[in-house]
Amino acid sequence: MTPILFYGVPSGCSFGSIVALEWLGKPYRLSRIDMPEVVQSDAYRRINPVGETPSLLTEDERIISESLAILNHLGTSGTEKGLAFKQGTAGFDRLNQALAYLNTSFFNSFSPLWYTLEHDMKPDAKQALRTYGAANVAKAHGELEKMLGKGPWLLGNQRTLADAYFIGIARWTKYHDVVDRQTYPGLQSLFERLEDDPAVKFAHAIEHGEEARGAGGFLGHVSLERALSEISDL
Repeated sequence: MTPILFYGVPSGCSFGSIVALEWLGKPYRLSRIDMPEVVQSDAYRRINPVGETPSLLTEDERIISESLAILNHLGTSGTEKGLAFKQGTAGFDRLNQALAYLNTSFFNSFSPLWYTLEHDMKPDAKQALRTYGAANVAKAHGELEKMLGKGPWLLGNQRTLADAYFIGIARWTKYHDVVDRQTYPGLQSLFERLEDDPAVKFAHAIEHGEEARGAGGFLGHVSLERALSEISDL
């Protein structure tokens, strides 16, 4: 079974898992899941009962959901490239710490802002929630700037799967315009470095439905219906 990543559009956090797969360079397929329509459908909930992306169908036909779990799974084949580390090592602990922060504090800082875009609200309530979200996003950026240190990557001198996950979330600032990333020079430099990365450019093209040339591992798209037919336990 060639793995299938179910990724959400538009602008899902699954972007980071696409980047990670490209960095790894091993064969994989993608299944495009429109949000909120398809991701909340009964068909997709057969993949993930929570109705969220990303989810990964593994080589041995297991389904893994949640970015942190998926990236840790992918990391087992990324140790030789320095993208991840063996469990029990200091590097593994540092990577897990960074991924956990990104998956909780950084990701969730944007939640109030997404809510204001996706729901009808009274103006005063909307502004209050937007102000709250803006403060959270600024706080998370400030904390990440301190964690980054001298960089150039989140864990120091080499890129890891944490950087792949970071870029998928960091781009959300363009939707909300509540922080000026230039205020955080380390993060701005990291953001620009990642945006120039071929795998990140590939992931952008994939999301936009454009022709995309990857590093060689991408074997094409699979419809949700086709993917469901390939999973023997569903």
